[in-house]
Amino acid sequence: MGMIENDWKVALSDEFRKEYYKDLYNFVRDEYSREVIYPKADDIFNAFHLTPLKDVKVLILGQDPYHNENQAHGLCFSVLPGNDTPPSLQNIYKELNSDLGLYIPNNGFLEKWAKQGVLLLNTVLTVRAHQANSHRNRGWEKFTDAVIEAINKEDRPIVIMLWGGPAQKKAKMLNNPNHLVLTAPHPSPLSAYRGFFGCKHFSKCNEFLKEHNIEPIDWQIENI
Repeated sequence: MGMIENDWKVALSDEFRKEYYKDLYNFVRDEYSREVIYPKADDIFNAFHLTPLKDVKVLILGQDPYHNENQAHGLCFSVLPGNDTPPSLQNIYKELNSDLGLYIPNNGFLEKWAKQGVLLLNTVLTVRAHQANSHRNRGWEKFTDAVIEAINKEDRPIVIMLWGGPAQKKAKMLNNPNHLVLTAPHPSPLSAYRGFFGCKHFSKCNEFLKEHNIEPIDWQIENI
């Protein structure tokens, strides 16, 4: 696993010393030595590298990484260029089109969002090839809960988008009155029609940021 070197290193320093993290580190290291694991080891912490804690304006919470070849690169919902846009991200783009009038791009590479302060965090950061949820309950959830707790402690306006049941369970950790917590069904094709479409989270997010004199997010992903 590549190291986190920015301000997240300080915020999460206690976690790195805990027994569960040592067990997690050893498990992940062994998995990479024996199995095909996604994302690449150097990409596991990309969300933290691209979005330092001091820059976080928005948190979007995913579940575990894409498990097909050359898709996952450490940002939830995002895929590397050259891949088809996954179904959930297609629905996110549809909502952006309906909510903000943005065109639907020809790729699913979301690094632009991350560089503007959108922390694209999966609750589990690694997965075996072609085996969804294969690294669940190995310790990643404790680590990413610590990330959510660090964001909750930030006494400045932050927007947190919780889509679907697993993400919404994190709402009980979020009690900072400075923050805006938005909930909706997951954008998956199985649930998007139950209220993700029409949730207007992106316009609500930008309105909140502007109300607090924070530069809004340019959500338009450009064509490649």
